[in-house]
Amino acid sequence: MTNVADPVSTMVCYRPADVSAEVVQPWASVGADVLILALPWRSFRWYKGQRHYSGEFWSATVQDLVIYESRLELARLLFADFDLSVRHILAQPFLLKAEVAGAVRKHIPDYLLVTDAGPLVVDVKPRHRAVRPENAFTFAWTRQAVESRGWRYQVWSEPPVVELENIRFLAGYRRDWLFDHELLAEVRSADLDGVTIGMACRGWPRRPAALVRAAVLHLLWRQYFTVDLTRPLSGSHVLRRAA
Repeated sequence: MTNVADPVSTMVCYRPADVSAEVVQPWASVGADVLILALPWRSFRWYKGQRHYSGEFWSATVQDLVIYESRLELARLLFADFDLSVRHILAQPFLLKAEVAGAVRKHIPDYLLVTDAGPLVVDVKPRHRAVRPENAFTFAWTRQAVESRGWRYQVWSEPPVVELENIRFLAGYRRDWLFDHELLAEVRSADLDGVTIGMACRGWPRRPAALVRAAVLHLLWRQYFTVDLTRPLSGSHVLRRAA
């Protein structure tokens, strides 16, 4: 069975924030600047006994809440929010409709990320489910449709556990307005390249230790400093000034 979407029949349906009805247009004619302003395609679902783990994540990138429908989608949001190349995030951005293998197919991707390298359409699915024939078929024609216009497409599954836990921890320090910006400036101006996190946190004895530690961790979230996130974060991690 072919998994190639007919380019003539491929359409995109989206919900503009300022229009009550959905809009349907040829897929190739709608830019990311339009889609990124759309409302999520599906309404948020809450009901007793639901199998989905749904919620809202406050994104530092978007400066607003972004919805998710599973813990894995929440993990993808954490990685997107930590990625400096990501400029905007939209959940359930549109419905893609195309004729594939003689039938009309429909699919709602999980996220649209606007990045420095261009738009990235993301589907989030556990590995054991991503390889199921029906899902693999949907992802294949979606990839073909997305990449046909020069955009990128990604099926995202479980990330390395330690890296996820480190990013989840640093995400607790993502809100800019909670930090003393004078202290942040002092930490940024200090020569901390090659210094451990523990030593950096002790570098301002006249400042409350908790505030210094928070400032260092916020700058790690902002990636002014980088560390090895492939092992559990600790005071022994060595700071490196980002290039």
